[in-house]
Order: sequence, then structure tokens, then C-alpha cells
Amino acid sequence: MKIQILTLALCCIAPALLPAQNPHNATQPTANSPKPIAESHLKNIRQLTFGGDNAEAYWSPNSQWLTFQSNNAAWGLQCDHIFAMDVKKAANNQAYQPRAISGGKGRTTCSFFMPDGKNIIFASTMSAADTCPPTPNLRQGGKYLWPIYDSYDLYVADLNGKNVKRLTDTPGYDAEAVLSPKGDKILFTSTRSGDLELWTMDLDGKNLKQITFDLGYDGGAFFSPDGSKIVFRASRPKTDAEINEYRELLSQGLVAPTNMEIFVCNVDGSNLRQITNLGKANWAPYFHPSGKKIIFSSNHHSERGYDFQLFMINEDGSGLEQITSESIFNSFPMFSPDGKKLAFSSNRNNGGTRDTNVFVADWVD
Repeated sequence: MKIQILTLALCCIAPALLPAQNPHNATQPTANSPKPIAESHLKNIRQLTFGGDNAEAYWSPNSQWLTFQSNNAAWGLQCDHIFAMDVKKAANNQAYQPRAISGGKGRTTCSFFMPDGKNIIFASTMSAADTCPPTPNLRQGGKYLWPIYDSYDLYVADLNGKNVKRLTDTPGYDAEAVLSPKGDKILFTSTRSGDLELWTMDLDGKNLKQITFDLGYDGGAFFSPDGSKIVFRASRPKTDAEINEYRELLSQGLVAPTNMEIFVCNVDGSNLRQITNLGKANWAPYFHPSGKKIIFSSNHHSERGYDFQLFMINEDGSGLEQITSESIFNSFPMFSPDGKKLAFSSNRNNGGTRDTNVFVADWVD
């Protein structure tokens, strides 16, 4: 989810608000810009979508499919909806048409494959209205804001967008759901306790358990490869002014995602610890296949605020390494379950437009 220019959805940033780039999409250097780095961890980069805002592309258990959200107007979309694509068929193929999953009603966000690889969980406002919910004013007091629609609930549908089942039916925001590699738990963000906290539940929606409790936005969470830990982004308002602002915005269904850090805890919420202390917006974290490192998106290095690159860091907070340098927006990294590939979203190769597309690359350690 985006900071001074981050709309694709609640869980993501708003690529549509990013400035248009030059035809080669290279980050424009300034006196304070870091020296561009070679993207040596990424080889054989392939583009999978072509047009609109496409993001949060997450792998199927067999490392062959991705589920993602898009507002591509060429597909007749008015707001974000969920799709699934065969990675091999989509690679560099502008004619490829992904499968529609969410059915076209309401607004949807944050999809993830269920353990069987045949069903996808996602959040949707479809029960509140068939139409897209109105977008509130996302720029107030000089800050960029994210909407937190209280009409979001969690649903599961098959790869044909059929057999839709509703998993949550509680007032407030339920979204950002992911699955444990063990195949036994759903992890999601909810306001059901009065704040944006992380919760787990069984695959049928039962056995709910709250695992974070500190004031602030806890979200964008993922499990470690062995399913024993959770990594997530969080805001932590501390001063009276920050706390009052956070609570006032949340009462309006809004959050300001301009100050977030990466945290890790055990799957039950114990041993909570902060991993980054970089300032600005550090988000979209995901565990490296080793379970000992975390890849994430950050603008901590940028004077402009909207230059988001991928970085990797050890779980103890050491060894920060920059992974990308091409374009001014790179985020939503996810390693394939087999550890061979990295899916991510980027503004690269968009012909100078504001389009954000999904890419996949071979990962080189």
C-alpha cells in the first residue's frame, strides 16, 4: 500500500498517483540520490501485465500461477478486481487474458491462493453494493491517505470465479488475507477490535485469534517459509498529536501510511520485535526462502518520497542491501514457493505513463 503518492488498494500504494516517467523509466538522479545499483539478484525479468495498475501478485503453491489485482480499463474495470494468470503463458504476451476471479461486483483487494491451489481468498465490498465504493479525499493536511473500507469482508472463489463463499461477516474492515505454508491458518488485518490488528483463523473462518495489540496499523503480513513466524508492516504513533491524528483518521476510515517499519513475531504473536528503523515508509515485507532474511519496499533513501525500491535485510536488522534501482516504484515482492523466482510490481517499461505492472524474475542469491 503508497506514501506521498501511493491507490491500487488498501494493501497497496497508489501507482496511479506516481508521476509519469521518462521513456526509459530510469530513476532520475538528484544530488541526494543513491548511486544506482545493478539488479544482480534478478535475471531473466519478464513482464506479465500491460496497462493499468496491477499489483499484489502472489504465487500459487505449485509456483505456476499468480493471483493479482488490477483496474485495467481495457478489461472494462472501474476499480480493482482479482485475476489469476498462468505465469508461463502471460510472460511478455500482451494478448494473454487472465482469469477473472472476483466477479466484477464492488471493489476487491489482497488475494491469495488457498492451500489446494484451486481456490483464491480475497477481500471485497460486494455485499455492501455491486458498484465501486466512493473514494474519499485521500489528501488531507498535506498527507497521502489510504481508505479503510468497513464494507470489506473475506471471500473464497475457485479459479473460474465460481462457488463463492463468504468467510467473515463482522462490522469493520477485514482484508489483507494470506495463508500459512502449513495450510492450516489464514492471517488477515481487521478492525473488529477497534484498531487495525492482525488476526488468525482456521480455513473455515472459525477459531479467531488476535495476535497484535499495539496502537497503529498492523498489516501486509506474511508467514515465514516454515509457518512459525509472521512479518508485517506497522505504524506506531507515539506522541499525543500522532495518536490523536491516527484515531481521528481511523474513525473516518482512513490511515496515513507515511511512517511504517517492518516487524516480526511468532505465529501466536509472541516475541514481537522491530526489524527496521529506517524512517519514512517501509512496507510490503516477505521472507526470503531461507527464512533468515526479509525483502521489502522502502522510500527511506529518497528525498522525493515516491522513489520506492526493494531492499533486503537480515532478520536481526543487519545487512541492509538494495535489490532494485530501475524505475521509481518497485514493491509487493514475493518469492515463489520453490524459491526460484521473485514476483513484484514496478513502474518500469511503462512507456512514460503511470502504469504499474507485474513482473517475474529468476532469483539469484
